[in-house]
Amino acid sequence: MFLFENLTVYKKSLDLVELLYSETKKWPQKELYVLTNQLLRAGTSISLNIAEGNSRSHKEFCHFLDIARGSCFECVAILTIANRQGYIDDAHYQLIYNHLDELVKMIQGLKKSLR
Repeated sequence: MFLFENLTVYKKSLDLVELLYSETKKWPQKELYVLTNQLLRAGTSISLNIAEGNSRSHKEFCHFLDIARGSCFECVAILTIANRQGYIDDAHYQLIYNHLDELVKMIQGLKKSLR
C-alpha cells in the first residue's frame, strides 16, 4: 500500500470523484465536452495531485496540495455555472459544495502539518 492511500483527505477526494461522476451522468449530452469534462478533470485532479505530491519532498508536496486546492475552487465555479444553467439542483449543488469546502480545509490542514 502506498502512503497516500492512508490519507483521509485522499479518501475524501475519491468520494468526491464518485459524487461528480454520478451527478454529471444527469447533465445534458451537449455539455459532455464542455462542463462535464472540465468538472471531471478538475475533480480527479484533486486526488491525483495528493497522490503525486506524496511522492515528493515536503516543499513539493505543499505545491501539489496548492494545485489540489485550486482544483477544488475550479469545481465550485463549474458547479455554480451548472446550477445556474439548471443542470444540478440546489440540494445536490449544496451537497457537493459542502464536500469541496471540507476538502479544502483538510488540504490546508495537511499542508500546515508538513511545515
